[in-house]
Amino acid sequence: MNLKEMAQNLEMEEGEFLDMLKLFLETTVSDLGDLQSAWEKEDAIETAKAAHSIKGAAANLGLTEIFEMAKISEMEARRNRLDRVWEWIQTLRTELDRMSKDLEVGKQ
Repeated sequence: MNLKEMAQNLEMEEGEFLDMLKLFLETTVSDLGDLQSAWEKEDAIETAKAAHSIKGAAANLGLTEIFEMAKISEMEARRNRLDRVWEWIQTLRTELDRMSKDLEVGKQ
């Protein structure tokens, strides 16, 4: 993850972008919990809302991979195809974990 380049793409300072990315990760972990909870309840509307929230936050930071995963999750939920959402929840969780680890390694 090239923080400098990502920050430049958003016309931000690297430190400012890093702060926003950390906030994104904190918030998105919570949103991912909401997404999984809604999925477990088989609530397509709430599943779509949670995915939409993740999608919007990712878009604002230029995190295209996470944006795409959340977009697919939202679309599948809106089509009431919740059986297709679980894989994306797991993939999102894996990607968020990877990002968190990347940021921790970058601190050292």
